Amino acid sequence: MAKSSSTLRAALPVRNVEAPTFVFESASDACKHVAQQIAGLIRERNALSQPTKLGLVAGSSPIGVYQELVRIHQENGLDFSRVSIFMVNEYYGVDPDRLQSLRRWLLENFIKKTNLRMENVHFFDANVKSDELEAYCRNYEREIANDNGVDILLLGVASNGAVGFNEPYTSIKSRTRLAALDYQTRRDAASLFFSEANVPTHGLTIGIGTMLEAHKIVVLAFGDGKASVIQQALEEPISEETPAGWLRVHPDVSFILDKNAAAQLKDVATPWRVRQVQWDDEMIKRAVLWLCEQSGKSLLKLTDSDFRAYGLHSLLRSVGSAPEISGRVFNAMLATIAQHPCGTTPKRILAFSPHPDDDVISMGGTMIRLVDDKHELHMAYMTSGNIAVNDYDAYRIVDLLSQINKEICNNPTEASFIEENLAKPLSQKKPGELDVKNVLDVKRLIRWSEARAADRACGIPEDRVHFLNLPFYATGAVEKLPPTDVDRKLVRDLIDSLDPEVVFVAGDLSDPHGTHRVCAMVVFSVLLQMKEEGKKLPEILLYRGAWQEWPLDKIEIAVPLSPRDSEKKREAIFRHASQKDGALFLGGDAREFWQRAEDRNFATAAAYNRIGLPEYYAVEAFVHWDGTFDF
Repeated sequence: MAKSSSTLRAALPVRNVEAPTFVFESASDACKHVAQQIAGLIRERNALSQPTKLGLVAGSSPIGVYQELVRIHQENGLDFSRVSIFMVNEYYGVDPDRLQSLRRWLLENFIKKTNLRMENVHFFDANVKSDELEAYCRNYEREIANDNGVDILLLGVASNGAVGFNEPYTSIKSRTRLAALDYQTRRDAASLFFSEANVPTHGLTIGIGTMLEAHKIVVLAFGDGKASVIQQALEEPISEETPAGWLRVHPDVSFILDKNAAAQLKDVATPWRVRQVQWDDEMIKRAVLWLCEQSGKSLLKLTDSDFRAYGLHSLLRSVGSAPEISGRVFNAMLATIAQHPCGTTPKRILAFSPHPDDDVISMGGTMIRLVDDKHELHMAYMTSGNIAVNDYDAYRIVDLLSQINKEICNNPTEASFIEENLAKPLSQKKPGELDVKNVLDVKRLIRWSEARAADRACGIPEDRVHFLNLPFYATGAVEKLPPTDVDRKLVRDLIDSLDPEVVFVAGDLSDPHGTHRVCAMVVFSVLLQMKEEGKKLPEILLYRGAWQEWPLDKIEIAVPLSPRDSEKKREAIFRHASQKDGALFLGGDAREFWQRAEDRNFATAAAYNRIGLPEYYAVEAFVHWDGTFDF
């Protein structure tokens, strides 16, 4: 199948920030770059028979670095036998063999796949006794400082600005210690522990002061969800409120970002404020819509004076007068509004949904509109979504099934089987423990039944609803397997069988467990393979909504929703009962998914109205896939 290019594309340096900062087209490119830096240092030290000391974190940000280092080891013989590893942080009280252990994560994703010597690997003891903590942490500091300290310290940035477990309001002088975890850190970790209530309240971590003693620091941040905190860390005055900002003072630090994490930096978001730009249509639209926001004026009310007052002199000189420029943007934005998003001639349309509710959350109103327009709309649910079902929801269903067999079916044998094989595992399950297969199947069927109910609410017949259950997802845990040809074949077979004219794909890549990203990667790899085979591709539209929305300047299709459309959309979302009132994977946003969807739809409609376009009740937004494969 088609894969992303192995050629490493050049990074763009970011201007107007204190610390060296580089933006890569994709997280994959960024991770390859960092892995090559680390591999180069290891080779240099090995040639001199000298050790290399690395400080490492676990998690989704560095996983690509570790995968690339493993590849270099396996294919090019990179020798890790002289490398020492120091773990940056660990959850306090989590046994090392538990699924949530950061030690276990690093072992399984990196260390065991190389020839690292275990005597050179230094983990935190998550169960060190409280009265021994101070001495233990001092000793960990001494081990880090031995032999000239850490050569490269690899870090990620949490959504609240934490690095390691150095939470907001951590001092620059902090050392290795037991730290209380911030509420946001615990909320972000809820998916890993299957509930925020199961997340430890404390963690062991090296301090900011300890970090700043490393010879080199590399900070990774990827995805839209990190854009705000990266802007704070790099452009706002250094403050204890954003600990990642302290790293700017290090003499050899580099911030390695993808284009999404860099999106709010001035050099990326408003480059005309810091450098000369090429005024193409895209840049003009961005600048003029920004000017509307800054000035509080709609497009057709902008004057030459407004352009000059906000530093857009070069746009006037290069393109023309305010009425000419703003008129162009007004017409471009007006052209995005689509009452009939796929036209009025019936088409066969396929919408891929990573989880069983992403479709109605993100494009439920458009689904209803497509059905009203007599299109043949097919829904494809790529994963079961079973790990997102609370145990109490599953137990309620199991209890109901048992009672139905007793009272209605008069089948006590079946009732006993249900109680032994379903109810008992649920009742005996420990916090954070994985479900047995039977229970996972129950949870899968709960999501299956909810998706069918939601589609009925949208008017989609059951024979147009497809459940792919891609194998990469079927781990029963937050961590998934890499996608394989089996996953891609399931997607390809469905596309080939339906031959759709339009395909919708989730472009909402900020979900906390990365399933959206993997699902998009699978679909895009299939489409690129089809393109290589000379096949005509359908129109590909990307939707967002569960975790973020498209920026106004990126929107290519805006579907207005009436109050009736929004009401029906909410009803469809409510069919996913297991995802209401305390869903497991809400991430850092406490709002329920239906609330997020409505707020974003209302906000998009309001944004259109503020720039002088018609006032709609709500709007769902889409962009066309650009044919790239950047992850």
